[in-house]
Amino acid sequence: MTGDQVSVMVLVDVEPAVAFSVFTEEIDQWWRRGVAYRVAGRRPGTLVLECKLGGRLFEQYETKNGPRLFESGRITAWDPPAHLAFEWRASNFKEGEVTFVDVRFTPTESGKTQVSLVHRGFAALRPDHPVRHGEPPDVFVGNIGRWWGGLLTSLREHVAR
Repeated sequence: MTGDQVSVMVLVDVEPAVAFSVFTEEIDQWWRRGVAYRVAGRRPGTLVLECKLGGRLFEQYETKNGPRLFESGRITAWDPPAHLAFEWRASNFKEGEVTFVDVRFTPTESGKTQVSLVHRGFAALRPDHPVRHGEPPDVFVGNIGRWWGGLLTSLREHVAR
């Protein structure tokens, strides 16, 4: 971890093509729910990744005023089953504020897949940005690393089912 990026990895007990497919096509099933992980919070909603270059990552959910859609980002690299990259915006980002996520699926000699994720671009966010929750840079980046670590743990558990 540095002040500008976090790196996390998990080993999943499937080959890269399956790991890539589960990560992208089953994202709503393995991505954690609740206010820390979803714009919809506790409301029912669906996380969708459009599986193509330029495809959107978005969450659709219901509110008392009707359906809503929040776009977190767009796919900037699409190379199944080895590599995926996308822009990332939190719900409190302003127009033009964006960070970047890079995910790689690497086969191991044991037939498993190492899923490695790097999330970078935090240095471009101002020190008082709401996404930082008033935390010093090292604490903020550490919390983002734990957040992604929790998500990749959920991915590994979902793959194991």
